[in-house]
Amino acid sequence: MSAVSNVPSLEARLLEIIKTEQLEPHFQPIVDLNKGEVIGHEALIRGPANCPLQFPDALFNTAIECGRMLELELLCRKRSIERFAQLQLPGKLFLNVSASSLEKSEHKNGYTVELLRQHDIRIDRCVIELSEQHPFDHQGLTRAAVEHYRQMGFDIAIDDLGSGYSGLKLWSQLTPEYVKIDQHFIANIDRDPVKRELVRSVCNIGQSMRCKVIAEGIERVEELRTLKKLGVSLGQGYLLGRPEPLPQAVLPEAVLNEFRRAGNKRHNEVGETAFLLLRPAPAVSMDDRIGHANELFRQHPELTAIPVLSDGRPVGVVRKDDLLEVFSAQYGRALYENKPVSKLLSQQALVVESEMTLEQVSRMVTEQDDFTLQQDIVITQDGSYLGMGSVRDLLKRITELKIRNARYSNPLTLLPGNVPIQREIDLLLQQTSDFRVAYFDLNNFKPFNDCYGYSKGDQVIRLLGDLLVRYADSSDNFVGHIGGDDFVVIFRHPQWQQICERILSQFDEQVRGFYNPRDLQQGGIWASDRKGEATFYPLLGLAIGVVHPDPYKCTSHHEVAELAALAKKEAKKGSASTLFVSRRRMVGYPSGGTENQRRDSEDCSCGSCVMPGELGAEWLPQYPSEQFN
Repeated sequence: MSAVSNVPSLEARLLEIIKTEQLEPHFQPIVDLNKGEVIGHEALIRGPANCPLQFPDALFNTAIECGRMLELELLCRKRSIERFAQLQLPGKLFLNVSASSLEKSEHKNGYTVELLRQHDIRIDRCVIELSEQHPFDHQGLTRAAVEHYRQMGFDIAIDDLGSGYSGLKLWSQLTPEYVKIDQHFIANIDRDPVKRELVRSVCNIGQSMRCKVIAEGIERVEELRTLKKLGVSLGQGYLLGRPEPLPQAVLPEAVLNEFRRAGNKRHNEVGETAFLLLRPAPAVSMDDRIGHANELFRQHPELTAIPVLSDGRPVGVVRKDDLLEVFSAQYGRALYENKPVSKLLSQQALVVESEMTLEQVSRMVTEQDDFTLQQDIVITQDGSYLGMGSVRDLLKRITELKIRNARYSNPLTLLPGNVPIQREIDLLLQQTSDFRVAYFDLNNFKPFNDCYGYSKGDQVIRLLGDLLVRYADSSDNFVGHIGGDDFVVIFRHPQWQQICERILSQFDEQVRGFYNPRDLQQGGIWASDRKGEATFYPLLGLAIGVVHPDPYKCTSHHEVAELAALAKKEAKKGSASTLFVSRRRMVGYPSGGTENQRRDSEDCSCGSCVMPGELGAEWLPQYPSEQFN
């Protein structure tokens, strides 16, 4: 750390600033990268304008040199909370706290809690953002110090992961709710495969630790797109909004257009798109010399072709075989070395968008008669060149996907089983996506199975699976088979309720074909119950429990599964086909939680009602599905 010059005069200026509270909070938005919504703001401090201590580096370095860091930090916190409340900013407030000051007594007397209370800000809206910018900071980052805040109801964030002194060890010890990736790893990530792999690994760790990842320093649309594909759910940076005393209520138009462009697209798992094949590769322009292309082939012997670009978009390729054939002729090198690559331009190139699924790329390869395993694939993003991919890598990935899908598919319906369902839910939670989970289960299935035999029971299960695929399977939804007569549909389609009602109606109509005329006439079957006593069971019914998980409060598929199981239990209270829509959006609630938190974690106590998710607290009577013919 460099010494601060002219310390005596700066110290006097610092004391004046602290005494008169001349600090100006700025707020930078933190954005949900999947929805394009601002979920909170980080508070950043500036000193008085036209002052040597206006900017953070000079201000805080002077405070450290003068032993006034704690006084300054507490004042920063006070001014940030006051201004945040005054502006009535939405979402969470991220407050910076230096790790070295955590053990100070002033941090244990409820100072921050009292400030929040005075300004009517709930504790769960405040995130304590811990930084370790200085070599001695990590000494303060103890589990006991962090738990002090967590026990009071604060969320914890670790700032600048990768730039400090503890890194992954610190992350594992403190188990924060948020972790911020240092902007070094975000800059030009769309062009750097090493950075992409590092960020992908951080996202995987975050998912396993139930920690949300925030990418700092996003400045270009290409970086934003790449981060979304890697599964980063939250971000901040100049592209999304600069620190301002009065932050804008909406995102910049260029950013909004990017979210609108992607709004109707399903967020494919990275492992299922051409983006996974991407590797950096050089390109040439139409005016570059053939000799330059030859030198690039020498430097990159793995390439079979080099893309030719016009305004950043591929118009064809120069093939290595064509170049070698020309150079092998007598005087070939001398004749062609200084000619433009347009002389060797081939338009027989496979160009694919990075968001294209591997299955689509595979079909394009097989549809080209002259395509060989040795050829490279040109990968673009919105038409602009990104890099190259190989057919060998494509075949390897396709084979892995097929094996994985076969391994986890249900053998009766061939639908994805538990592992793919869990993976899909965790991915949506990681992306903070808006989705609903519908749990489908059959009423009276065991007695039907006992009476009519397992073969007919399997036919009923296949019927339900076919109905789900026919009406619910689309690029917006995910259909899975847990096992037995239990199915799950993960809905992102806005017409989820109409789809469920249609499935109920069709099931009630078609299941009648599995009964003999006598049972149909009497409306059910007589069979032995668990005690061996003759009991009448109505015709098979379909119970559907639907939940709308809050991606900011549910941390894994385990919690979503618990919510869905509770909703299904409510739906199965009657024997008729029923759709029950739960208003629970989280599992449990903190002690002393707000009324909204209680509502988010409770269903209606009557046990006989249906709640359309869009109708807030309005409730409709439970209905048999034949009303929806």
